[in-house]
Amino acid sequence: MKAFERLLNIMDELREKCPWDQKQTIQSLRYLTIEELYELSDAIIDNDMQEVKKELGDILLHIVFYSRIASEKNYFDIEDVINSICEKLIHRHPHIYGDTKVGNEYDVKKNWEKLKLKEGKKSVLEGVPKSLPALVKAYRIQEKVRGVGFDWDNKKQVWDKVLEEIEELKVEVLNGDQKKIESEFGDVIFALTNYSRFINVNPEDAIEKANKKFMKRFKVMEKLLKDEGLNFDQMNLEEMDVYWNKAKNIINTLE
Repeated sequence: MKAFERLLNIMDELREKCPWDQKQTIQSLRYLTIEELYELSDAIIDNDMQEVKKELGDILLHIVFYSRIASEKNYFDIEDVINSICEKLIHRHPHIYGDTKVGNEYDVKKNWEKLKLKEGKKSVLEGVPKSLPALVKAYRIQEKVRGVGFDWDNKKQVWDKVLEEIEELKVEVLNGDQKKIESEFGDVIFALTNYSRFINVNPEDAIEKANKKFMKRFKVMEKLLKDEGLNFDQMNLEEMDVYWNKAKNIINTLE
């Protein structure tokens, strides 16, 4: 509590004395908050706990900053923010703070979605932000509808759906209709995202780790080529692949 009070006092002082902090609005902070969230995401994927701590601090600062700005216009303050989430958590966890019985995590999620509908939500999908990255959004959509029982029974059914969508994509690629190709490609990704839930893989984490792995290997390959005085434009794909495999072996040895 002392640490949190210290942060609140610093925020008050910055808002009163720092020209940059004085100028900020809720709107101007938005893109900075998004950046901080992505930096936290990177730190989590890299399993860098010191960076996670740092980025959590940055996000906490943003929460305090938004609340301070809002309090100046009498919209709400940090106490209102904290009390609001406390009330929400108590209401959404009747199995802890009430008489509701649950057997597992699935029951908790299902009950959560039912409570949201009772609170006035017109759709279980209302809680999915429009600006979420598409892959994250697909995963959240599927989690949401699962909460009301709209889901496959087992992973074999989902995998069969993936294969079905791939075959439909193949047909449209042969037909050459770009609009239909795009549509079927999207269906493949959506089906694969669905399958990821059944094999306990977060698709966003998986693709970002694949990105990082590729970038690391490619940079090592670039160094190998540079050390031998070679350029990409002097080589064909088969020759490049030799150095790609060398880079892969180097990284595997180091890891």
